[in-house]
Amino acid sequence: MSHPVRVLIVDDSATMRSLISAVLRRDPEISVVGTAADPLEARTAIKELNPDVITLDVEMPNMNGLEFLEKIMRLRPMPVVMVSTLTQAGTDVTLAALEVGAVDAVAKPAPGVPAQEAFADLADKVKIAARSRVRPLEARETRAVDGAYRADPNHVLAIGASTGGVEALLNILSAFPANCPATVVTQHMPATFTRSFAARLDKASGATVTEAVDGAPLMPGHVYIAPGGEKHLEVANGRCRLVAADTVNGHRPSVDVLFNAVARLGRPMTGVILTGMGKDGARGLLAMRQAGARTLGQDEASSVVYGMPRAAFELGAVERQLSLPRLSSAILDLCAVHAAAAKPVA
Repeated sequence: MSHPVRVLIVDDSATMRSLISAVLRRDPEISVVGTAADPLEARTAIKELNPDVITLDVEMPNMNGLEFLEKIMRLRPMPVVMVSTLTQAGTDVTLAALEVGAVDAVAKPAPGVPAQEAFADLADKVKIAARSRVRPLEARETRAVDGAYRADPNHVLAIGASTGGVEALLNILSAFPANCPATVVTQHMPATFTRSFAARLDKASGATVTEAVDGAPLMPGHVYIAPGGEKHLEVANGRCRLVAADTVNGHRPSVDVLFNAVARLGRPMTGVILTGMGKDGARGLLAMRQAGARTLGQDEASSVVYGMPRAAFELGAVERQLSLPRLSSAILDLCAVHAAAAKPVA
């Protein structure tokens, strides 16, 4: 983007609007073009100012942030970064917003925490949002799985995602049957969100979705989400392992760490890399492919941010790129009994 990113700040708190404005204005690549105290003011400001990105509060008068986001995504899709409190209610609404199409989210400062520290990555997230692909909100299509479907009980499916991954994972896992392959997922996400995210996915999927715990056995019909925060998710000896270690590619948990661990299992396996910024997961997916895994990547057109899938594809780690609506079927086919021998990937 050649010109500074034009941002509209929407928050019912004058103090918060001032804090967010101050943080963003420190970045010369960002221009705060306006503020609004509620969705009604924001609607007028969007028409008049035509911003590139909106920062949107979750809880506001007249219409809450989620309701307003849904209207934006249906009528005038544009990049939105949610700004939420770290309460349980705030977390749930923020996850719902990411499912609807918000590009990313940041937490409001806790009491005693300086705004500059709390919003340390806000400017970067706004600039990433400005480069993202935002699509109109559409009804989610779920795939009716044949009642005769059988996943290979020894097969392990590993999925990695970052920015845009909440929506992508919901689309994929909502089509999974109760007898899906044992699945491990690393999604770049703060620790405060992953347990709630797993619970939301569990309600949408035929599979049992939980936040991974150390020592949990890998079982068909189960999906294990890497906890955000201080540890990486690995797998070894048929179990989940949470390993305390330094960040990898700037992330903890890291997709590369998960994929490399799966590559060492010596079992039938499939690796999938989804939308996200950066290169995390590319080398790990290559290790999986070199170890005999089938590998898929989300294509550019359906990715919110085509960073991680691009890096993996250019490295030769991705066997085939597919659009988000086609990924669930392809994944389940590759993980089915005898699928690898019967259905080569073109």
